[in-house]
Amino acid sequence: MSTPGIRARLQLRYPGSESEFSLDVDTTFPGRGVTAIFGESGSGKTTLLRCVAGLVKADHGLLIVNDLVWQDKSTFVPTHRRPVGYVFQESSLFPHLNARGNLTYAMKRSASSDPQALYDRVMETMDIGHILSRYPGQLSGGERQRIAIARALLIAPRLLLMDEPLASLDEPRKQEILPYLERLHTSLDIPVLYVSHSVDEVARLADTIVVMRGGRIEVQGQATEVFSRIDLQSGFGEETGVVLQGRIVERDQRWHLARVAFAGGGLWVRDSGDPTDEAVRIRVLARDVSIALTSHDDSSILNRLQVEVAEIENDRDHDMFLVRLKAGQEFLIARLTHRSVDHLQLTPGKSVWAQIKSVAIVR
Repeated sequence: MSTPGIRARLQLRYPGSESEFSLDVDTTFPGRGVTAIFGESGSGKTTLLRCVAGLVKADHGLLIVNDLVWQDKSTFVPTHRRPVGYVFQESSLFPHLNARGNLTYAMKRSASSDPQALYDRVMETMDIGHILSRYPGQLSGGERQRIAIARALLIAPRLLLMDEPLASLDEPRKQEILPYLERLHTSLDIPVLYVSHSVDEVARLADTIVVMRGGRIEVQGQATEVFSRIDLQSGFGEETGVVLQGRIVERDQRWHLARVAFAGGGLWVRDSGDPTDEAVRIRVLARDVSIALTSHDDSSILNRLQVEVAEIENDRDHDMFLVRLKAGQEFLIARLTHRSVDHLQLTPGKSVWAQIKSVAIVR
């Protein structure tokens, strides 16, 4: 029995371009869940997505999506025959059709065996039933993107491609639509390739992270693993930090707190109403982690964990270090000044206490 997934071996060169950009990818993406393709501008993220969609033909390519061959030496399936949903930076809705009309157009291409059930599920997931009579010009940017995502889902794709779908939105609109994107984790059985240069989006949405640089994959792995590596953090700036998978095990109703247990211990977070035993994802930024040689009870910092120094690396800011801390089977990262590292005499293997000033549930 074959293993579901996306087998991609794609090579593409632009010999006449000023930068002589080339794409050279040889990997397998998971057959379900959200895979974030992350990297700086010009790293090849969108080019990779366009090759997968068939909008650009790779010079040399092998592309198999959950056992469907879309490209090999003798085959190239054109875009219109690939069961792909594609969401761009701009919603690209038909301006002369209202939201319902845009979705009806997509339904005509649907490969679903039960289009009505699919329609009902998408309406519930994206929560757009109340805006179907409005035209694109009457919708907010976040509402337009929710319609665009729904339109992509209604064709019953075998793969969903999302190319920086929040890039054109301001911060309030991004926060408005992110919860709907988070629902894709549980509502979709198909893989999602999500291109972004936003650390916050990737931390909230991705199951797997692919970091690209210069048209090649620099690293690929589970979100928790990739974010715990300090050799990849130099470009994250203030967003440097880790993602932890945990479960709510306790709540303190008096102080409106919930305790999340993870493989390295437990952390108190603001109670967001999630039920006990609910699986959640939490994020701890390096700027919110300080280090002490002993545990201090006389402090306003609620979360303290005994950890071991695993690695110390220079940050992009040459006055700072990134310190990787082992907490059980998981890791934290702290950003400290050179003076602090020297004052505490931090070295790999040393046992210290991590003081965590802030923790956020990101789902």
